[in-house]
Amino acid sequence: MIDLHSHLLPAVDDGARTVEQSVRVLRYMAEHGVTDVCLTPHLLASETEAGVPPRQDAAFAVLSAAAPELPRLHRAAEIMLDRPLPAVVARDGRFRIAGSRYVLVEFPRLIAAQAVRLALSHVAELGLVPLLAHPERYSSCSPDAVSRWRTTGARMQLDANTLLSPYPRGERARALLAAGLGDIVAADNHGDDRTIAAVRDALTEQGAGDEARLLAEENPRAILEDRATVLVDPVELRLSLLKRLRRFMGGGEE
Repeated sequence: MIDLHSHLLPAVDDGARTVEQSVRVLRYMAEHGVTDVCLTPHLLASETEAGVPPRQDAAFAVLSAAAPELPRLHRAAEIMLDRPLPAVVARDGRFRIAGSRYVLVEFPRLIAAQAVRLALSHVAELGLVPLLAHPERYSSCSPDAVSRWRTTGARMQLDANTLLSPYPRGERARALLAAGLGDIVAADNHGDDRTIAAVRDALTEQGAGDEARLLAEENPRAILEDRATVLVDPVELRLSLLKRLRRFMGGGEE
Protein backbone atom coordinates (compact mmCIF):
# COMPACT_ATOMS: atom_id res chain seq x y z
CA MET A 1 0.00 0.00 0.00
CA ILE A 2 1.03 3.59 -0.61
CA ASP A 3 0.14 6.47 1.71
CA LEU A 4 0.54 9.90 0.13
CA HIS A 5 -0.43 12.10 3.11
CA SER A 6 1.52 12.09 6.36
CA HIS A 7 3.08 14.45 8.87
CA LEU A 8 6.17 12.43 9.72
CA LEU A 9 8.87 14.92 8.81
CA PRO A 10 10.05 15.50 12.37
CA ALA A 11 9.64 18.79 14.25
CA VAL A 12 8.41 20.91 11.34
CA ASP A 13 4.65 21.04 11.99
CA ASP A 14 2.02 19.47 14.28
CA GLY A 15 3.04 15.92 13.39
CA ALA A 16 5.91 13.77 14.65
CA ARG A 17 8.16 15.66 17.04
CA THR A 18 11.37 13.61 16.86
CA VAL A 19 13.23 11.40 14.43
CA GLU A 20 12.74 8.50 16.82
CA GLN A 21 8.96 8.97 16.79
CA SER A 22 8.92 9.12 12.99
CA VAL A 23 11.00 5.95 12.72
CA ARG A 24 8.68 4.08 15.11
CA VAL A 25 5.67 5.06 13.00
CA LEU A 26 7.39 4.14 9.76
CA ARG A 27 8.18 0.67 11.12
CA TYR A 28 4.57 0.31 12.29
CA MET A 29 3.36 1.27 8.80
CA ALA A 30 5.67 -1.27 7.19
CA GLU A 31 4.32 -3.98 9.50
CA HIS A 32 0.83 -3.15 8.21
CA GLY A 33 1.80 -3.37 4.55
CA VAL A 34 2.70 0.21 3.64
CA THR A 35 5.56 0.19 1.12
CA ASP A 36 5.74 3.92 0.33
CA VAL A 37 4.84 7.04 2.27
CA CYS A 38 4.88 10.68 1.23
CA LEU A 39 5.95 13.26 3.81
CA THR A 40 3.60 16.23 3.45
CA PRO A 41 4.23 18.89 6.10
CA HIS A 42 1.77 21.76 6.39
CA LEU A 43 2.62 24.87 4.42
CA LEU A 44 0.65 27.98 3.51
CA ALA A 45 0.48 28.96 -0.15
CA SER A 46 1.56 32.44 0.96
CA GLU A 47 4.76 30.91 2.36
CA THR A 48 5.81 29.09 -0.80
CA GLU A 49 7.20 32.20 -2.54
CA ALA A 50 10.20 31.92 -0.22
CA GLY A 51 10.85 28.35 -1.36
CA VAL A 52 10.90 25.16 0.67
CA PRO A 53 11.83 26.02 4.26
CA PRO A 54 15.44 24.98 4.96
CA ARG A 55 14.34 23.19 8.14
CA GLN A 56 12.32 20.78 5.99
CA ASP A 57 15.35 19.91 3.85
CA ALA A 58 17.39 19.37 7.01
CA ALA A 59 14.68 17.23 8.64
CA PHE A 60 14.35 15.11 5.51
CA ALA A 61 18.09 14.46 5.41
CA VAL A 62 18.17 13.38 9.05
CA LEU A 63 15.08 11.18 8.76
CA SER A 64 16.31 9.56 5.54
CA ALA A 65 19.53 8.54 7.29
CA ALA A 66 17.63 6.92 10.18
CA ALA A 67 14.57 5.49 8.41
CA PRO A 68 14.05 1.77 7.78
CA GLU A 69 14.29 0.39 4.24
CA LEU A 70 10.49 0.31 4.02
CA PRO A 71 8.36 2.25 3.61
CA ARG A 72 10.21 4.23 0.98
CA LEU A 73 10.10 7.97 1.63
CA HIS A 74 8.84 10.59 -0.82
CA ARG A 75 8.51 14.34 -0.41
CA ALA A 76 5.80 16.94 -0.94
CA ALA A 77 3.80 19.40 1.14
CA GLU A 78 0.18 19.81 2.17
CA ILE A 79 -0.44 23.33 0.98
CA MET A 80 -3.23 25.38 2.55
CA LEU A 81 -4.62 27.60 -0.20
CA ASP A 82 -4.88 30.79 1.82
CA ARG A 83 -4.16 32.61 -1.46
CA PRO A 84 -3.88 31.54 -5.11
CA LEU A 85 -1.07 29.02 -5.51
CA PRO A 86 2.13 30.79 -6.63
CA ALA A 87 3.86 29.66 -9.81
CA VAL A 88 6.96 28.67 -7.82
CA VAL A 89 5.15 25.46 -6.87
CA ALA A 90 5.11 24.46 -10.54
CA ARG A 91 8.88 25.02 -10.73
CA ASP A 92 10.07 23.35 -7.54
CA GLY A 93 9.33 19.62 -7.41
CA ARG A 94 9.87 19.46 -3.64
CA PHE A 95 6.44 21.02 -3.16
CA ARG A 96 4.77 18.32 -5.28
CA ILE A 97 4.27 14.61 -4.68
CA ALA A 98 7.58 12.95 -5.58
CA GLY A 99 8.20 15.77 -8.04
CA SER A 100 5.15 14.84 -10.12
CA ARG A 101 2.45 17.20 -11.41
CA TYR A 102 0.27 16.29 -8.42
CA VAL A 103 0.13 18.78 -5.54
CA LEU A 104 -1.66 18.06 -2.25
CA VAL A 105 -3.85 21.00 -1.25
CA GLU A 106 -6.33 21.83 1.48
CA PHE A 107 -8.69 24.62 2.54
CA PRO A 108 -10.15 26.10 5.71
CA ARG A 109 -13.10 23.97 6.81
CA LEU A 110 -15.78 26.62 6.25
CA ILE A 111 -14.85 27.52 2.68
CA ALA A 112 -17.64 27.91 0.11
CA ALA A 113 -17.97 25.37 -2.68
CA GLN A 114 -17.51 27.95 -5.44
CA ALA A 115 -14.31 29.24 -3.83
CA VAL A 116 -12.94 25.68 -3.80
CA ARG A 117 -13.71 25.24 -7.50
CA LEU A 118 -12.06 28.54 -8.44
CA ALA A 119 -8.93 27.78 -6.41
CA LEU A 120 -8.60 24.29 -7.88
CA SER A 121 -9.04 25.74 -11.38
CA HIS A 122 -6.15 28.12 -10.74
CA VAL A 123 -3.93 25.21 -9.65
CA ALA A 124 -4.78 23.39 -12.87
CA GLU A 125 -3.94 26.50 -14.90
CA LEU A 126 -0.38 26.19 -13.58
CA GLY A 127 -0.12 22.81 -15.30
CA LEU A 128 -0.56 20.91 -12.03
CA VAL A 129 -3.08 18.34 -10.84
CA PRO A 130 -4.62 19.35 -7.50
CA LEU A 131 -5.09 16.45 -5.10
CA LEU A 132 -7.59 17.71 -2.55
CA ALA A 133 -6.90 16.40 0.93
CA HIS A 134 -9.85 15.10 2.95
CA PRO A 135 -12.70 16.85 1.05
CA GLU A 136 -15.18 15.45 3.57
CA ARG A 137 -13.84 17.96 6.13
CA TYR A 138 -15.22 20.97 4.30
CA SER A 139 -18.70 22.13 5.25
CA SER A 140 -19.50 22.76 1.57
CA CYS A 141 -18.66 19.14 0.65
CA SER A 142 -21.37 17.08 -1.04
CA PRO A 143 -21.34 14.66 -3.96
CA ASP A 144 -22.71 17.41 -6.23
CA ALA A 145 -20.06 19.90 -5.10
CA VAL A 146 -17.24 17.38 -5.47
CA SER A 147 -18.47 16.46 -8.95
CA ARG A 148 -18.02 20.13 -9.88
CA TRP A 149 -14.61 20.31 -8.22
CA ARG A 150 -13.46 17.33 -10.25
CA THR A 151 -14.26 19.14 -13.53
CA THR A 152 -11.14 21.22 -12.86
CA GLY A 153 -9.03 18.06 -13.13
CA ALA A 154 -8.73 17.74 -9.36
CA ARG A 155 -8.49 14.36 -7.66
CA MET A 156 -9.85 13.52 -4.22
CA GLN A 157 -7.97 12.01 -1.27
CA LEU A 158 -10.39 10.50 1.24
CA ASP A 159 -9.29 10.10 4.85
CA ALA A 160 -8.96 6.41 5.75
CA ASN A 161 -9.97 6.73 9.39
CA THR A 162 -12.84 9.08 8.65
CA LEU A 163 -14.30 6.54 6.21
CA LEU A 164 -14.74 4.22 9.20
CA SER A 165 -16.26 6.88 11.46
CA PRO A 166 -19.98 6.76 12.36
CA TYR A 167 -20.17 10.55 12.62
CA PRO A 168 -21.35 13.07 9.99
CA ARG A 169 -17.90 13.61 8.52
CA GLY A 170 -17.62 9.87 7.99
CA GLU A 171 -21.01 9.87 6.33
CA ARG A 172 -19.82 12.55 3.91
CA ALA A 173 -16.70 10.54 3.09
CA ARG A 174 -18.71 7.37 2.48
CA ALA A 175 -21.17 9.31 0.31
CA LEU A 176 -18.26 10.35 -1.93
CA LEU A 177 -17.05 6.77 -2.10
CA ALA A 178 -20.57 5.56 -2.93
CA ALA A 179 -20.76 8.13 -5.74
CA GLY A 180 -17.42 7.04 -7.24
CA LEU A 181 -15.80 10.37 -6.36
CA GLY A 182 -12.80 9.17 -4.33
CA ASP A 183 -9.44 8.56 -6.02
CA ILE A 184 -7.13 7.52 -3.18
CA VAL A 185 -7.19 6.99 0.58
CA ALA A 186 -4.53 8.27 2.96
CA ALA A 187 -4.10 8.18 6.72
CA ASP A 188 -2.96 11.77 7.46
CA ASN A 189 -0.70 10.28 10.14
CA HIS A 190 0.58 12.80 12.70
CA GLY A 191 3.04 10.55 14.50
CA ASP A 192 0.40 8.09 15.73
CA ASP A 193 -1.01 4.70 14.73
CA ARG A 194 -3.18 5.72 11.76
CA THR A 195 -2.72 3.65 8.60
CA ILE A 196 -4.73 2.91 5.50
CA ALA A 197 -4.79 -0.82 6.29
CA ALA A 198 -8.10 -0.79 8.18
CA VAL A 199 -10.16 0.74 5.39
CA ARG A 200 -8.41 -1.45 2.79
CA ASP A 201 -9.31 -4.52 4.85
CA ALA A 202 -12.89 -3.35 5.45
CA LEU A 203 -13.48 -2.84 1.74
CA THR A 204 -11.90 -6.18 0.87
CA GLU A 205 -14.01 -8.01 3.45
CA GLN A 206 -17.13 -6.49 1.89
CA GLY A 207 -16.23 -7.76 -1.57
CA ALA A 208 -14.71 -4.53 -2.89
CA GLY A 209 -11.14 -5.78 -3.21
CA ASP A 210 -10.64 -4.24 -6.66
CA GLU A 211 -11.75 -0.84 -5.42
CA ALA A 212 -9.55 -1.19 -2.33
CA ARG A 213 -6.50 -1.87 -4.51
CA LEU A 214 -7.22 1.17 -6.67
CA LEU A 215 -7.63 3.45 -3.66
CA ALA A 216 -4.69 2.18 -1.61
CA GLU A 217 -2.23 0.87 -4.19
CA GLU A 218 -2.77 1.48 -7.89
CA ASN A 219 -3.90 5.11 -7.97
CA PRO A 220 -1.32 6.23 -5.40
CA ARG A 221 1.33 4.45 -7.48
CA ALA A 222 0.10 6.25 -10.59
CA ILE A 223 0.47 9.58 -8.76
CA LEU A 224 4.01 8.75 -7.66
CA GLU A 225 4.85 7.87 -11.25
CA ASP A 226 3.13 10.99 -12.62
CA ARG A 227 0.51 9.00 -14.51
CA ALA A 228 -3.25 9.44 -14.77
CA THR A 229 -5.34 7.83 -12.08
CA VAL A 230 -8.15 5.36 -12.83
CA LEU A 231 -11.75 6.03 -11.88
CA VAL A 232 -12.86 3.99 -8.88
CA ASP A 233 -16.28 2.37 -9.21
CA PRO A 234 -18.91 3.44 -6.68
CA VAL A 235 -18.78 1.27 -3.58
CA GLU A 236 -20.86 1.34 -0.42
CA LEU A 237 -18.75 0.96 2.69
CA ARG A 238 -20.92 -0.51 5.44
CA LEU A 239 -19.97 0.12 9.04
CA SER A 240 -19.99 -2.68 11.56
CA LEU A 241 -22.80 -2.82 14.12
CA LEU A 242 -20.34 -1.80 16.82
CA LYS A 243 -19.37 1.39 15.01
CA ARG A 244 -23.03 2.22 14.38
CA LEU A 245 -23.82 1.76 18.07
CA ARG A 246 -20.99 4.07 19.10
CA ARG A 247 -22.93 6.99 17.65
CA PHE A 248 -25.71 6.45 20.17
CA MET A 249 -23.56 5.47 23.17
CA GLY A 250 -21.84 8.75 23.81
CA GLY A 251 -19.23 10.87 22.14
CA GLY A 252 -19.73 13.60 19.62
CA GLU A 253 -18.40 14.44 16.19
CA GLU A 254 -14.85 13.24 15.55
